[in-house]
Amino acid sequence: MLSQLRGAPLVAAITSVCSAGFLLFGYDQGVMSGVVISPSWLAAMGHPSFLEIGTITALYDVGAVAGAILAAFTGDQLGRKRTLLLGALLVGVGGLAMGCAAARGTFMAARVVVGVGIGLTTSVTPVYQSEISAHAQRGWQVCCQLTTMLVGLLMAYCINYGFFFHPGEAQWRFPLIFQCVFAAYILAATPFLPDTPRWLMRRYGEDPGRGLAVLARLRGKSEDDREVQKEMAEILGALQAESKAQGSWGDLFRSNGVSAHKRFYLAVAIQFMQQLSGINIVTYYAPTLFRTALDMNQENALLLGCFTQLWYVLASFVTWYTIDRIGRRKLLVSMALGMGLVLIGEALATASGTRTGAITAVVFLFLFEAFFSWGWMACVWIYPPEILPLKIRAKGSALAAAADFIGNWIVVEVTPVGIAKMGWAFYLIWAAFNVANAGIVWLFYPETGGLKLEAIDDVFTKEIEAHAPEGTSVLRRLQWARVRVAAEAVEKSKQGASSQQSEERGLLEDGAIDSEPELA
Repeated sequence: MLSQLRGAPLVAAITSVCSAGFLLFGYDQGVMSGVVISPSWLAAMGHPSFLEIGTITALYDVGAVAGAILAAFTGDQLGRKRTLLLGALLVGVGGLAMGCAAARGTFMAARVVVGVGIGLTTSVTPVYQSEISAHAQRGWQVCCQLTTMLVGLLMAYCINYGFFFHPGEAQWRFPLIFQCVFAAYILAATPFLPDTPRWLMRRYGEDPGRGLAVLARLRGKSEDDREVQKEMAEILGALQAESKAQGSWGDLFRSNGVSAHKRFYLAVAIQFMQQLSGINIVTYYAPTLFRTALDMNQENALLLGCFTQLWYVLASFVTWYTIDRIGRRKLLVSMALGMGLVLIGEALATASGTRTGAITAVVFLFLFEAFFSWGWMACVWIYPPEILPLKIRAKGSALAAAADFIGNWIVVEVTPVGIAKMGWAFYLIWAAFNVANAGIVWLFYPETGGLKLEAIDDVFTKEIEAHAPEGTSVLRRLQWARVRVAAEAVEKSKQGASSQQSEERGLLEDGAIDSEPELA
């Protein structure tokens, strides 16, 4: 039974439901691309115009923004687990209603409901995951969610391609209803899993034992284990340090002794900046590039679209290895610069107007997706719950997700006009945005990888000198001082972990401790 799990199996079970939430996100992003070209769907919806189709599609983003804002309330009041359950329920109901819709009004309402559900799940699952994971594994476990999002996107493309050869109502009804399978898994499994120890300790401050019991289960140790007790003390210490904050909306814009407002601005900005990378420009224009520049028919363009998504999934596995070893900052900066260079190449290749240039543009498309996956996919979703203090983590992460959806809506709105008016030169605008993103991250974003969530609070409470140390370069002087403090904290954490491993190996060799301690 799931309720009896401990240690790594319990963390894996929670990771699986969080990942299923993001799989729904990816699936819903991709499924409509096949639905809106189905003759049967067009007839059922009364043959909507191009503008009306765009509106029907965009209702998903409207719902997602509303859902993300709703998660800012439910994440604290209901908890991480029950917010995920609410989101999955709405996606399941909305998906079933879309698949069974006989009129445009019903379909549009259901589209909004699905969007609200996705907004809830994508806002809360990174917080849920980050609060139950050990700091050394937190990055790659959140990467699992983003990889499954791409799996959902690939699944939607493949199902659309498969049903392309089966005209009729099943061509669009089945793909829409199929997402209910994943919503059902979340609804079936999540009730047997615990909420996060951090939320429990905050919610039931007078009884920290409830959070302690879950923490011990997650670490696979007894409640009186030294490491478990230390981690509980750190969580309670962080809550005490944030005692000035009540977790209200106003606290998003106040320091409260931990620079909470500045951390909130960083969280919102990084998710909006993700959309400025141009990822949706590339994916939006890909089918057009396949059909026009490579002279492909619709069937082959859809098939190549499936291969681009498969490549996207495969590339994402690299981040599982790099995100905790290299860190968030280095990946964000280097991959933003890489995407900027690729977009310049994409513009030049497209501008050539030759078949060789078109093939080169497709290669650049694959390369861009790899760079985005390695830097600006998982890192962007894990950064808000890491950088935000506990009392505003749910609200701040939810609003950061809302900023992502708003950015996505803006980009989707300007892309058709931009491509029509500017053609290949439109890519250069997004190349410039990527260079700007790299500079902003380098200047203002502290490293969070390798630090416990409570240790990140220390980065913002530590006293710092008014002036940079002597010998600091001019470029380093331009950086926010907290970036340097975080880098020092990460280095100290690595040295501490290395010393602890050496000490444990020595004790094992001396027989002072058991190699396989018994779990309570």
